[in-house]
Amino acid sequence: MVLEWIILATIIDSLVGLAGIFSLWLSKKNLEKILFALVGFSAGALLSGAFFHLLAESIEPLGTTIAFASLFFGFILFFLIERVLHWHHCHEGKCETHPLTYLILLGDGIHNFIDGLVIAASFLVGIEFGTITTMAIIAHEVPQELGNFGVLIYGGFSRVKALAFSFLSQATCVAGGLVGFLLAAQTGFSNYLLPFAAGGFIYIAASDLIPELHKETETKKVIFSFAFFIIGVVFLYIMKVGFE
Repeated sequence: MVLEWIILATIIDSLVGLAGIFSLWLSKKNLEKILFALVGFSAGALLSGAFFHLLAESIEPLGTTIAFASLFFGFILFFLIERVLHWHHCHEGKCETHPLTYLILLGDGIHNFIDGLVIAASFLVGIEFGTITTMAIIAHEVPQELGNFGVLIYGGFSRVKALAFSFLSQATCVAGGLVGFLLAAQTGFSNYLLPFAAGGFIYIAASDLIPELHKETETKKVIFSFAFFIIGVVFLYIMKVGFE
């Protein structure tokens, strides 16, 4: 039963790779508004999910020291992935610091594989928890994939090719889910995977998403983005308290 939920969640997450198709019918102004709101919500949701869900669930079985060590390991690994592969969540149509489209896809594929591991671990904790975690992951994947789509188009891909490669890169999440299920089911690895994922979530929010929000200087937009940030934090917290 749990395996079916993992497969379903990772398939749904893979479909986010096709998010760029909706941008074909949006004006640049409307697309920027949607992206900005999603970035704010995603940053809050990722931080809230990391602390109130992933880390909180891991402290009791692992102990504080090991749980925080795993969190730092996750944070450092995500930092190395971004450094070594020169990959970055790009939320704009142009990303001049990362012109190599295939390198972006490679880094994105690795990250999505890790997302699959996280989804598998969360569903092994419980169906409700797995659902919440999947929602948090998708919340930050949507702006990323919309941004990646724009980067691929800018890098010379046709729209069809950009959509196809984005989907293939996102589909590595399914493989990660299956591997995560096999590892966790046989070794109890899920307890360590949860704080590791929390570290990754914190890195993404702090390194990629929040800096995007700081780029905006107009007062109304700053308040707008902060409001969605708070909504993301509160939403995940309420889900935590509600399920408990």
